[in-house]
Amino acid sequence: QVQLVESGGGLVQAGGSLRLSCAASGRTFSNYAMGWFRQAPGKEREFVAAISWSGGSTDYADSVKGRFTISRDNARNTMYLRMNNLKPEDTAVYYCAADRALSRYYTSRRLNDYDYWGQGTQVTVSS
Repeated sequence: QVQLVESGGGLVQAGGSLRLSCAASGRTFSNYAMGWFRQAPGKEREFVAAISWSGGSTDYADSVKGRFTISRDNARNTMYLRMNNLKPEDTAVYYCAADRALSRYYTSRRLNDYDYWGQGTQVTVSS
């Protein structure tokens, strides 16, 4: 089992920044590729960003590319999502997830590939 806890969400004006954190406990964090997903009201959960267990490979949704940066600190069992130039359409509950890694550069955009999920943190961007 891997337990995931997100933090860092909040209310921010358009153009502002936030940094989300995902703290992991349980099994060895570095065995897992990690991802961020989000779900806006009335919409399906969607992929935001992913990072391999080594940190050597990252992937981003087109809607956040160039504005968001995913990173991880395996020594601290923590993953981060730095969000810059936030837009009202970024408003959502953000979830972190863990996926048993297939290789050091493995990442996935598929929700069903992820084995463990956090409870989510709300991000609200006002216009």
